[in-house]
Formats: sequence, C-alpha cells, structure tokens
Amino acid sequence: MDSHDIYRRLADHLSNVGMGYPARDSLLEILEENFTPLEAQIALALPTDLIPLSPATVDDIAARIAMERDELEAALERLGAKGLLFAGKTPDGARGYALLHIGFGFPQTFFWKGEDSPHARKMARLTAKYFNRQVTQEAYGSQTKQYRYIPVGKSIKSDLQAVYPTQLMEQVIANAERIAVAHCPCRISYHLAGRGCDHPTEVCLKFDDMADFVIERGLAKELSRDQALEVIRLAEEAGLVHFVDNAEGKIKHNCNCCGCACWNVGNIRRRKIPRDAIMATYFMRRTDPDDCLGCGECAVICPVQAVQMAGGVPVTDTEWCIGCGVCATVCPTEAVFLEVRQDRVGERPAADFHELHQKILKEKKPQN
Repeated sequence: MDSHDIYRRLADHLSNVGMGYPARDSLLEILEENFTPLEAQIALALPTDLIPLSPATVDDIAARIAMERDELEAALERLGAKGLLFAGKTPDGARGYALLHIGFGFPQTFFWKGEDSPHARKMARLTAKYFNRQVTQEAYGSQTKQYRYIPVGKSIKSDLQAVYPTQLMEQVIANAERIAVAHCPCRISYHLAGRGCDHPTEVCLKFDDMADFVIERGLAKELSRDQALEVIRLAEEAGLVHFVDNAEGKIKHNCNCCGCACWNVGNIRRRKIPRDAIMATYFMRRTDPDDCLGCGECAVICPVQAVQMAGGVPVTDTEWCIGCGVCATVCPTEAVFLEVRQDRVGERPAADFHELHQKILKEKKPQN
C-alpha cells in the first residue's frame, strides 16, 4: 500500500465519525503533515461509531490491528501527546483513546495554546484552505445542530430566565465539575494567517472531561468558577457571542465568538451560510419602542449586522439575527430584550451531551 493511499483511507474513516471530516484533497494535506504512515494505520483502528470524547480501550483497538499491545499503547499515547487523538478514561476507569471529532480537538489542538510556531502557521494555512464554505456547512449542517447560541443573561427577562435556566452561561458554569480556558482557535489561526482581529483570544472554556483532556495535554489552564465567570464578563464586554453544545446538561465547551474570524458568526455576518444551516437559535431580539432612544449602539455592536437603523429606529433582520443578546449589553435604557422564537416554541435542546450526539450519530447512519 502506498503512503498516499493510507491517508485517503484515513480521510474516509474520519468522515464517518459523528462530527465527521468531509473528505477533500485539502484534508489529505493536513493528515500527511501530522500523521506518519504507521500513525495513520493506527488511527484507522479506532472506531467511528462512538460519540465525541468516548474513548475505546487499548484492547478494543488492539483487536483491530496486527501490532503488539505494548507497542500500540505507546504509539497511542504519542498520538495523544501530539494532540491527534483524544485520551481519557473509559467507563470502567481504564485509559482509552478516541478519534478527534470536528469541534472537539480538530483543528483546535493546533491553536488552543495560542502559540506562534512554524507548524501552527502551516496548520493555519492548511485549515483555512480546507474549511471553505462548503466544507463548513457540510461538517456542521446535520439535521440536529451540534451547537446553540446561549444569550447574554442581561438580554433575557427574569421570568423567562426562570423557565430557561439552562440558557444562561452562569448555570453552565455552576454545573461544571472542572473548567479550563484555552485560546480561541479561530482567532489564533486568523492571526497566524496574517489577518487582524482585536477581540480577546483566551476566552474558550472547556468543561469536565474536555477540560481534563486540554489541561493534561498542556493546551489550556484550569480555572475556578469565579475565574470562568470573569471570562464570560470580559467576553460580553468585548461583544463576543456565547455558544455551547446544543444540550441542556453535561455541556463540554463554550466558545465566545466574533464576526471577524469565527467559523459560525463570521460566516453568518458575511451572509455566506444561513444561520439555521449551522447553528441552533432559540431566541430572537425584540425592542421596546417606548424605551428606545434610537441611539444606534445596538446596530453598531451587532456581531452579524442583523440590526440596522431606519428613520432613527432599530430594525432587526429576523432571517439573520442569532438571538445572542449582545445588543442588550450596550442599550442605555434596557429597551432590548430576547423572546423565544415563535417558530421554535416548545423546542428544547437535547437533555444532555450524550443524548445529543447519539442522535447526531443515528442521523448520520444510512437508513435501510
């Protein structure tokens, strides 16, 4: 088997995970740059029918490849150290390994540390080439959306907060057992590619076993709950958009996105990919006309340019508004607030992370 064939097989293999990698020639370049042929063969032995962050045991992997167990285990650990595999505990407490799903380590492990190195610069170039509009929409365009926007707390009135407590970042942080903060991979790769964005970068939060992974690998640092809340406060002051897993419980990560560099907000801002094609949005902006001063600050800060001033009044483009509530942070009279989207009334995120990704995995399997 020639070396190019092993990478093509690996690309096809990775396309079959729940959060799969759309197979393209540009993906082969990334794989060839990071995996040796032997490492690619080992990666082919890892199962694709597991949800993100669910490691298989070494014995399970060993049954799929002709390799001495000790040699295999050492190779798996090296791949984990290189940030090319997820490493964590299996349900019975054993050390296990899993393929990285898009959004759960790929391509983030190249950039979470925020380092400027020749390899990081090369990966910034190659991942930008790979993640064009079509690949992004294919990767994140499943029927059940993998992620949801979570509004700025100030934008949701107290009576609605009582009904939707899981739509508050404060609740997400309160429920986490362990928290880590990494650099935003979108903005780091954007900088490495020579493009400008002034938003803060160290605002990417990871929770529980995702936090364990990034802390163990030196990709992020551990935070207390109070420190995590401070990250959220700074993100909101910077006009960044919160998004989390499209689940109510056991959330694994929170990104704080900008319209400059980020794969979702940026594509929506530039009208490259429709909002509902890649993200779950449960709320919509409303304006109280009696309280609105017509200052226009909400239109200036809107991360997706969905608010425009017309005749001194803010007008919301409901086809593109993402219900993030960022506009509420600058409203001097609290005239801006969010309501549940009328076409989403009664819809809720999955109960937890496991249910969410089991559903996505089931949708991906061919139906007989």
